Amino acid sequence: MAKPHYLVIVESPSKAKTIGKYLGSDYTVKASMGHLRDLPKSTMGVDLTNFDPEYIPVKEKSALIQELKDAAAKADCVYLATDPDREGEAISWHLKELLGLPEEKTCRITFNEITQKVVREAIANPRPIDEDLVDAQQARRILDRIVGYQLSPLLWKKVRRGLSAGRVQSVATRLVVDRENEIRAFVP
Repeated sequence: MAKPHYLVIVESPSKAKTIGKYLGSDYTVKASMGHLRDLPKSTMGVDLTNFDPEYIPVKEKSALIQELKDAAAKADCVYLATDPDREGEAISWHLKELLGLPEEKTCRITFNEITQKVVREAIANPRPIDEDLVDAQQARRILDRIVGYQLSPLLWKKVRRGLSAGRVQSVATRLVVDRENEIRAFVP
């Protein structure tokens, strides 16, 4: 019987190198280098009726995507070890979807320090992907897109071409406009 082989996917190449030393030859450790799927750049990418996002693979990362698909196909289990925050959880979810990983072959692990003991404990205690964290990140991304697609063209006309706006910038813009209106309305 063949010895099992595992794939661990982290976000950063330097983490991959260190973690690879800790886990040994039964494990292949690769880096996703952040998101591998995103909303399209040329369209809204969000169905405004249902707020459903339309994700597409990042074109510049197609070789990396294929490399990860090949490695995942050879692995008995894939450990998604992206960062322990909303963004990392979403990256793990995107990886699972993009690589076509079945539930029984997918394990989500997180750690807050990169030491052999902590990494091995994480491998021994996997969990499912936290859908609530994924939904929170998706809501932020969708809101950024909706606000940005409507506010950015105004910035291009009024300030400078190439500027972009999102949910944070729109609030800041509102504060500036409100303050400007107060100044104009002031009667000494």
